[in-house]
Amino acid sequence: MKNTVIWIASVIGMGAVMALVFGAIDRPAVVSTISVAGECLTSAPKDRIAITLRVTTLDKNAAKSMKMATEKMAEITKFAESAKMKMQTTEFDSYEKTEWNRVTQKSDKLGIETRIAVEVSTDNMEKIEQILNAFAGNENIYTENLRMFTSAETLKPIMEKCLGTAVENARARANALVASDNRSAGKLLSVSYGTAANVERPYSNFRLAAKAMTESAAFDTAGSLVSKDTEITVNVSAVFEIR
Repeated sequence: MKNTVIWIASVIGMGAVMALVFGAIDRPAVVSTISVAGECLTSAPKDRIAITLRVTTLDKNAAKSMKMATEKMAEITKFAESAKMKMQTTEFDSYEKTEWNRVTQKSDKLGIETRIAVEVSTDNMEKIEQILNAFAGNENIYTENLRMFTSAETLKPIMEKCLGTAVENARARANALVASDNRSAGKLLSVSYGTAANVERPYSNFRLAAKAMTESAAFDTAGSLVSKDTEITVNVSAVFEIR
């Protein structure tokens, strides 16, 4: 009986020791971390020029109104494609147009108006001049929103590099904060980021001729399209291990 008690006590003791050992193994080490913000400010050149051409037609017959608009837009599309310009449709709408009659005090139905707009863009200003010479001032065709912008192909590597700079900026701030304890920022544990691009609309003193485009240039020869680079800001929130 005495030997049995001793054996039971030994088993319990060994179990307690094993529990302590494995408990120490399973318990994760506490990792000290620091969360800091970082930023990068840079710019990207505007490498493309774009303009919107809008076709507007009006007719009592809806099918005719749509046909006139699509035929005009087909001419624009053919020209843009032959000049290897990129295109994006920005508006396609057909609706009943009315006008308020002050005499009768009611709305008069004018017909069905169809509006189709397409933005064409290129990296060559001469191509913009060509398409304006071909269509600006034509009946039912209107031009608007002449602008410059940074293409996605140009913007992507600049943004990626700026993101890396923002993370390094965050690391430098983390190192400065823990330097008094003779410690430093180690492994990057997590990062979240946000970006912003200050797209400033350029101004232009180009004057579109309303008529007789063969006699007058689409642009004032003294004109110029002025646009600043796209300003880019990348902000990050980073968590580093402190070592």
